[in-house]
Amino acid sequence: MYISRILSVLVVLLSVSCFTICAQTMDNKFEIGVSTDGTEDFTTIQDAINEVRDFAEFPVVINIHPGTYIEKVTIPIQKRNIILRGLDRENTVIRYDDYSGKKMENKDVSGQEFHTTYTTYTLRIAGDDCTVENLTIENTAGRVGQAVALHTEGDRIKVLNCNLFGNQDTFYLSKAGVRVFVDNCYIKGTTDFIFGATTAYFQHCTIESLVNSYITAASTTQHDEFGFVFYKCNIVASDNSVNKVYLGRPWRPYAKTVFMQCKLGSHITSAGWDPWAGDKNFPDKHKTAYYAEYKNDGPGAANIDKRIDWSHQLTDVEAQKYTLENIFKDWNPLAK
Repeated sequence: MYISRILSVLVVLLSVSCFTICAQTMDNKFEIGVSTDGTEDFTTIQDAINEVRDFAEFPVVINIHPGTYIEKVTIPIQKRNIILRGLDRENTVIRYDDYSGKKMENKDVSGQEFHTTYTTYTLRIAGDDCTVENLTIENTAGRVGQAVALHTEGDRIKVLNCNLFGNQDTFYLSKAGVRVFVDNCYIKGTTDFIFGATTAYFQHCTIESLVNSYITAASTTQHDEFGFVFYKCNIVASDNSVNKVYLGRPWRPYAKTVFMQCKLGSHITSAGWDPWAGDKNFPDKHKTAYYAEYKNDGPGAANIDKRIDWSHQLTDVEAQKYTLENIFKDWNPLAK
């Protein structure tokens, strides 16, 4: 009798487990498709995202077929484990044209009528454990001020093999205390086009400046040990007219940015970094900023003795702490 009861309980538990797994599969396929011609499950990326189960336990891949998707896309906080996967990096394009000061189509919940930097994104990722790969993400507003292409808020976000194109404020890594891994991406813009408070690691990326300005504007908090780290990236200019570009300037006190073993083009100034003088709210923020380099090469790294005196050239020992394992702690973005 006792053994029979145990077997009955086990059967019930197995049935519940099976139902849970089946429910996951029935509610959401583990792979769904998007195409502009209607041959896949959805014709818009947002509709596909909306179909994914909230707080999904397992990754759901959204395969995006080549085409130009003119839409403003959000992965909201309750959607996690989503992989947006383009099938052709150059020809799978998400594009929109909002910019700061542009009138909204509809007022938001707070009654705001005009866009600010924080609402101009083409793609916003608020959910954790999401990946975007093999895509071109553009803000096509032009040189009209702040206009974000990719805006991230979630933790453990991966941006792989993507093009991020815009002008001012192309890539907004907005939230402190979260981690973003960026690999083999092409990022271009004008002013402060990689900015925010996130701990982010960029490797094997090409970073293109379109005008004389600033590449990064970190706003790392006092409580975060790392800000932006660029490893083996190629720092280039769009043409010969671009000849005075700074690696970064601090958006807020305690900003942190490090370039390691990168190739710096001749457009990088000998000073390297800018203090962002004239900010009335934070007049001396460069005093708490941490800006450093390690074994960069190329013409932009030829005159490091002329770097501003509050920047750093890392020693071999100091550079050892800038590993993925140390920066991201318990998260390994390279794990399969």
